[in-house]
Amino acid sequence: MGLAAFLALVRKDLQLFFSDRRAVILTLALPIAIASFFGSLFGGSGESSSEPAKIPIAVVDRDGSAISKQVVAGIQADRSLATSTPRFEDARSAVQKGDVAVAVIVPPGFGDAAGRAFVARGARPQVDLLFDPSRSAELAMVRGVLIGHVMEAVGNEVFNGAQGRTIVSESLSQLDASGMPGEARETLRDLLLSIQRMNEQSNASGGGSGGGLAVPYEVKEDAVAAGGNAQYNGYAHSFAGMGIQFLLFAAIELGMGILLERELGIWKRFRSAPLSRFTLLAARGASGTIITLLTLVVSFAFAMIVFGVRIHGSVLGFAAVAVACSIMAAAFGLLVAAFGKTVAATRRVASFAVLIMVMLGGAWVPSFVFPAWLQRITIVIPARWAVDGLDAMTWRGLGIGAALMPTVVLLGFAVLFAALTVARFRWEEA
Repeated sequence: MGLAAFLALVRKDLQLFFSDRRAVILTLALPIAIASFFGSLFGGSGESSSEPAKIPIAVVDRDGSAISKQVVAGIQADRSLATSTPRFEDARSAVQKGDVAVAVIVPPGFGDAAGRAFVARGARPQVDLLFDPSRSAELAMVRGVLIGHVMEAVGNEVFNGAQGRTIVSESLSQLDASGMPGEARETLRDLLLSIQRMNEQSNASGGGSGGGLAVPYEVKEDAVAAGGNAQYNGYAHSFAGMGIQFLLFAAIELGMGILLERELGIWKRFRSAPLSRFTLLAARGASGTIITLLTLVVSFAFAMIVFGVRIHGSVLGFAAVAVACSIMAAAFGLLVAAFGKTVAATRRVASFAVLIMVMLGGAWVPSFVFPAWLQRITIVIPARWAVDGLDAMTWRGLGIGAALMPTVVLLGFAVLFAALTVARFRWEEA
């Protein structure tokens, strides 16, 4: 009798769910649409042919020296930047409108001052960076890129350019009046004389064989994943995150159904039937698990067919994490019903809780952008374990061992939610 009643209740919930075709379509289509959008933002399918996003910047050269021209040329050639060279007023206006992230203003006299500071530690010129306050992360990247290009341009000109020869000659003539200690002054004199001889040799050979400063290394970029054929796929991560989010939203509807039945007096009929409380709650949990698992499976099936998402890790591990996610979500839905009172108020609070949960779990933005203290807190967020587990089984290409901890933790959350539900659930109508 208990098993037959249990199966009948599960069948009833599933029939009610599938009877509203519009709701079913929205339940399955919304996570697919939003995950597709986020996936395109987070690198798409990870193909090497895709064009990386460039930081839009403006460079205003108010100096026009050989050094400043080299700096501008280096910035324009940098593949991580989309560089324009407007007038100062236009550059400021572009930053204010958000058209460019940073405007680099090279002041008059920059080349001479930078060269003198390089060879004799003179006063350093100031480069102004006008930036959009909403894009401070890009400001840090531009600052780092600018340092490299300035050092290379100044070094090349000092060691191998006409402006550099003038700077070295003037620095030598002013060295005795610099006030430097004797030993340091003579050491600097030897350095400047050596640079002068290099410039003379470069001039005698036509300027093509002189030395200079350059970036002392090259970079080889290799994307590393555990699986031999695994490749990062932004859609895999976005479908994991959005799948978990809408899986939890589906669980909220499970809780809302229980609250609505209580308000309508239907729950009283269930209690008058020869059914145990455990059977009633377990049947709701089982039907909720099936519905939420269906949501996740359909989302990933779409991602695999359309966007080439693959399970590069363990298929069994992926299934274990997916099922554990669904059980946790169903238990969460019962918990919402246990603590909720009215449908309207409970839906708002529960939706807010889900949004916070998935945000802290790294479903929207990578968790590394969070402060360190907040990153430590996310260990108690089930969405983090769910996303990490699905990522490990898809694009990271990890083995089944990487699925064990997320699965156990998610089931642990499910047990906790279920225990709180049984302890708090009100069997009588409000």
